[in-house]
Amino acid sequence: MEKNVHLAVFASGSGTNAENIVKYFSDHRFIRVVRVYCNNPQAYVIQRVKPYGVPVTLFDKEEFVENGQVYQKLKEEHTDYIILAGFLWKIPDFLIRTFPGRILNIHPALLPKYCGKGMYGERVHQAVIAAGDTESGISIHRVDEMYDHGEIIFQAKCPVLPQDTPETLAARIHQLEYEYYPKIIEKVIISDEEKQAAF
Repeated sequence: MEKNVHLAVFASGSGTNAENIVKYFSDHRFIRVVRVYCNNPQAYVIQRVKPYGVPVTLFDKEEFVENGQVYQKLKEEHTDYIILAGFLWKIPDFLIRTFPGRILNIHPALLPKYCGKGMYGERVHQAVIAAGDTESGISIHRVDEMYDHGEIIFQAKCPVLPQDTPETLAARIHQLEYEYYPKIIEKVIISDEEKQAAF
C-alpha cells in the first residue's frame, strides 16, 4: 500500500490509550498519528505523547464547531481517520459527514449495554457491577450521530468477578483496550483502503 494514512487522536484525560496508539504507529510503514487533539488543558495526555514528538492541539468548544480551528487543522494535515481515545465530547455532525465511517471509538463495555451520554469510565464499571453481570469487555465501533451507537467492529470480553470493584474491573478492561485497540484500528484501515483500491 503506497498511500500514507494520517490519524488524528482525540483525548480528554490521562491518555493511556492515546499514548498506546501513538507508540504502536510510531514506526508503522504507512499509518501515522499526525496530531493529538485535547479539549482539557490539564489532561495528562499532553505529557504522555511528548516523548513521541507528536504535536498536541488544545481547543475549546468554539474551536470545535464548524469551520473552527480543529476542522481547519484536520483539513490542512490531510487527516484520514479520527481516533477517539477517552474523548468526552460528542462529535459534531459536520465532522461525522466529513469523515463518514472514519471516526473510531472504544467503549469500556459490551455495546449496546451501558452506553449513552454520561456513560464513560468508572460510571460504566459501576453500572456493570450493580447489575450483577458476570462478563464485561470492550467495544470498538464506528462513530455516528448518536452516542456509542455506530457499527460495532470488534468486541472482546473479560469476566466480572464476585469481588470486583469498579477499579479492579477497570484494570482488566484497560488491558483489553491496550491489547486490541491499535491492532483493530490498523486492521480497519487496511481493510478500508483495500476496498477503496478495488474500485
